[in-house]
Amino acid sequence: MGPTESIEDFYKNKMLGIPDDLQKGVGHFNVFRRKDCIGPHGVPVVYTRRDFYKISMTRGHHLYHYAEKSLEADGPSLLFFNPRVPYTYEAVLDDDAGFFCIFTESFIQEKSFGDLPMFAAGGNPFYRLEETQFEEVSEIFRKMLQEISSSYIYKYDLLRNYTTQIVHYALKMQPEQIQYHHPDANSRITSVFTELLERQFPIESPAQQLRLRSAKDYASQLAVHVNHLNRAVKQTTGKTTTEHISRRLLSEAQALLKHTDWNISMISYSLGFEEPSHFNNFFRKQTNLTPSSFRMA
Repeated sequence: MGPTESIEDFYKNKMLGIPDDLQKGVGHFNVFRRKDCIGPHGVPVVYTRRDFYKISMTRGHHLYHYAEKSLEADGPSLLFFNPRVPYTYEAVLDDDAGFFCIFTESFIQEKSFGDLPMFAAGGNPFYRLEETQFEEVSEIFRKMLQEISSSYIYKYDLLRNYTTQIVHYALKMQPEQIQYHHPDANSRITSVFTELLERQFPIESPAQQLRLRSAKDYASQLAVHVNHLNRAVKQTTGKTTTEHISRRLLSEAQALLKHTDWNISMISYSLGFEEPSHFNNFFRKQTNLTPSSFRMA
């Protein structure tokens, strides 16, 4: 996995230059036609995390490798990427129709987008579109393109509204994902635990090591008794704290095995295992495969 790609890296790789106003104002936003950023001499998309959000609309056949998952986008699609999850993509049959926009957390100026279903850890970043929907969302992107080059003094407020409009367009396609609200203290502590768990990922360097490995570690960090944390998580999710930790460790291990050339010892260390043999035992217990077998599959 490569190092986190910054906004500056994006412009150097894709646009061959950094905008003069990149550091001016609060946050950053830009919008592009895909055909203006795709070419025979383009820099390959590296599997890594970015320090910005991205909303992309495509019409072609692509494979997206998102955390430990692989998503197939065949036809009109709307995809949402956040700074916490590494990703890359490969074109099976490219079509340069479509648009994308990038923006930083500070551009939003409101409640973090990270809480929304398409950006949340374990959420659904992929939305398939009908042709009519593709045209409707395309019109929003066209308005963005028109506005970004205008001299209107409040254009970034308007661009912020257009961005939110696309997000809500997707949310309305799957309303059942946004109806649930945490009703009590157990749900709230589970939510905080999940957020703390996700903050440790992705692992970007063999020198990086997981700090929190056990339910006791998380309870200490949250300043609650471990039994209280375990009861809250079990009652809210039906799974134990240890099951959640193990599942997230496994998904990160799978991503590192598939998308890096680190050896097993490096991956074992970065995930907080004292010995590679402990990592092997953990992985085999979860998947019935050794890490080496999974990597070669």
